[in-house]
Amino acid sequence: MLAVRSIAFNILFYLTLTVLMIVGAPVLLVGRRGVFALANLWRAASVWLLETICGLKVEYRGLENIPPGAVIIAAKHQSFLETFALLKYAPDFAIILKRQLTYIPFFGLYLIVSKQIAIDRARGRQALQQIEAAAKPVLAAGRQIFIYPEGTRRPPGAPPRYKMGVTALYGANDVPCLPVALNTGLFWRRRGFLRRPGVAVIEYLPPIPPGLGRDAFMARLESEIEAACDRLNAEAANRDPSLLALLEVGANCDRLAAPA
Repeated sequence: MLAVRSIAFNILFYLTLTVLMIVGAPVLLVGRRGVFALANLWRAASVWLLETICGLKVEYRGLENIPPGAVIIAAKHQSFLETFALLKYAPDFAIILKRQLTYIPFFGLYLIVSKQIAIDRARGRQALQQIEAAAKPVLAAGRQIFIYPEGTRRPPGAPPRYKMGVTALYGANDVPCLPVALNTGLFWRRRGFLRRPGVAVIEYLPPIPPGLGRDAFMARLESEIEAACDRLNAEAANRDPSLLALLEVGANCDRLAAPA
């Protein structure tokens, strides 16, 4: 039954995305605001499909911690789920993403029109400079910037791999950073088609004020996000002990992926 529900969801999820991109194409003429309105429609439809078909509810916590105006939203990244679920409480955002996503037919056009920040990760220091330069006018306009501190999806329970992009972004701008913890990867794995029932939690932690040194900022960001993620993972595993196996796989992912 889990497989059947997951297949049904996946078909409807990608069908909904495709139909909205085609039918909603006129919003491209409106610009960024039009794209955001369509993106939030997609988010709402996707969350409804998850709960209705898969029995997976998305729960938001710590909404009182979201500051108004310009903020760097540094979110743990475990699955595709948070890429749309996080849009609910970000009215005017830019996401730092890999440039290759803008090459996807039609989808990439939406990213370009909505003025997302696409970078070439292979460029190292130049990529950091690109992030800093592109972020300044976004934050100056009172918008939000999303960044995944580890750069890519990591399974729940995996050892953290925070990169310098978020530190460079924080250090170059006088705005708070909002850490976001979650346990979405327990229900929507980064590789695999199963969508497990349960409660996927997205928790906004207290914002980190501007002005910390880079080392102090990185240590605080990582410790707060990882501690909260561990708590959310444990909470989910207490409800459903079968999720412990996924945490064990995540904890050993780097060792298992290493060449023999």
